[in-house]
Amino acid sequence: MTDQPSARPPLLSLNEALQRLHSVAVAHAITDTEQVSTFDALGRVLAAEVRSGLDVPPADNSSMDGYALRAAEAAEPGTVLPVSQRIAAGEVGLPLAHGSAARIFTGAQIPPGADTVLMQEQGEAIAGEGLGRLRVLTPPRLGEWIRRRGEDVRLGDVVLDRGARLTPQALGLAASVGAAHLEVVRRPRVALFSTGDELVMPGEPLRPGAIYNSNRYLLRALLHGAGCEVSDLGIVPDRLQATRDALRQAAAGHDLILTSGGVSVGEEDHLKPAVTAEGRLDLWQIAIKPGKPLAFGDVRPGALFIGLPGNPVSSFVTFLLCVAPVLKALTGADPQMPASLPLRADFDWPKPDKRREFLRVRLNEQGGLDLFGNQSSGVLTSTVWADGLVDNPPGQVVKRGDTVRFLPLSELIAR
Repeated sequence: MTDQPSARPPLLSLNEALQRLHSVAVAHAITDTEQVSTFDALGRVLAAEVRSGLDVPPADNSSMDGYALRAAEAAEPGTVLPVSQRIAAGEVGLPLAHGSAARIFTGAQIPPGADTVLMQEQGEAIAGEGLGRLRVLTPPRLGEWIRRRGEDVRLGDVVLDRGARLTPQALGLAASVGAAHLEVVRRPRVALFSTGDELVMPGEPLRPGAIYNSNRYLLRALLHGAGCEVSDLGIVPDRLQATRDALRQAAAGHDLILTSGGVSVGEEDHLKPAVTAEGRLDLWQIAIKPGKPLAFGDVRPGALFIGLPGNPVSSFVTFLLCVAPVLKALTGADPQMPASLPLRADFDWPKPDKRREFLRVRLNEQGGLDLFGNQSSGVLTSTVWADGLVDNPPGQVVKRGDTVRFLPLSELIAR
C-alpha cells in the first residue's frame, strides 16, 4: 500500500486562535509592579484601582462668571442689589449678607447663604460706592450655574479600575482626585529579531536578491506603541546554531520573543527547529487573510514565542489581531478587539476568500469606505493609505452600498 501524505490540520478560526493565545498569556502574566509619577504614566496599565480621597469638586462652585445671590431676592427684572464682596477662584468668601450679591468668577466657591449664580450677561453692573451694585436684567432659576460638591466624583469612588490602560483623560481624572503616583504593571519586555540572509538594513547597498528589512522597523514601532521595552537583536545569520544562540539570548529576561518570516508550512529555514530545540513550538494555520501562518510556543526558561508571517502586510495585520492581545493579557489589560463600526461600503468585493478577510480601506468624505486597489499581502503602501480594516466574514460578497464592519487603525494600533 502506498503511504498517503498526512492531511494538514484544519485552519483555526481567529477566535479559537485568540482563545489559545489568551489562555497561555494569562498564565505568563506579569506580576511585577512599580510606582510611577502620574505625569509619566501615559499608556501604562494600572496594577491597582484608584479610589478618590475627596469629593470632586470639593465644594459647590460657580460654573460661570457672574454674581452669587439668593434666587428669591432676584425674582423680579430690574431688582437692584448691592455687591458685598468679590470672590475669585481659589478664594473662600464670607457668608452672603441678606439682600446683597457677591461678584464671583468661574471655579470660585459659592459663599454660604447663596443658592444661585446669575451669569454676568443677565445683569448690569452699576458703578458706585464700594463694589457698586447689580441690576438684575433676567431673573435666574434657583440653583442655576452652580457645580455641586461631588457631582463628578464622590469620596471613596473607584475612578479607575485595575487593568485600565492609562489615557490622557485617565491621567487627568487621577490627578483630579489627588493621585500624584500610580501603581502600574511593569512594561512587557520583548526581544525582536529577524532571520534570513536576504535581509539588509536601509542605508546598505541592495545586492541582487536582497530586500530591505522593513518588518524590523514596522514591528519595533508597533511594540513601542504598545508600551513595550524592546530589545532589538538585529538580523540573525541563517544558520541553526546562530538561531539557537539568539533564542537563548532573547529568552533571558524577556517576556516575549517576536520574529517574522520562516513560519509557513513546509518552508525551509532554521527558526522552527531552533525553537523546537530550545522550547516548544506549534505551527498554526489561521483562517484569516492576510496572515494565515503563525508560530506560537515558548523558549526556555519561560519566554513566549510568536513567529509572524514574512509578508509585510500579513505581519502588520497579524500583529494587530494576535500579538497586541497577547501583550495586553500579559499586563492584565482587556485583550478584546475593539468593537467594529457599521459603515457603508463604496466598493464592490465580488470574489471573497473562504477565509475571514481584513481589507484595507479608508473613510471618504461622504461617510463611506473606499477600498485600496491592490489587496496583496506584500503591498505595504496600502497600510499607509488606509485608516482602517473591513472585517469581512468568510465567503461574504460585498456590493456597493452594503453595510460592513469597520475597524479603525487608531483603535487597533497601541490601543
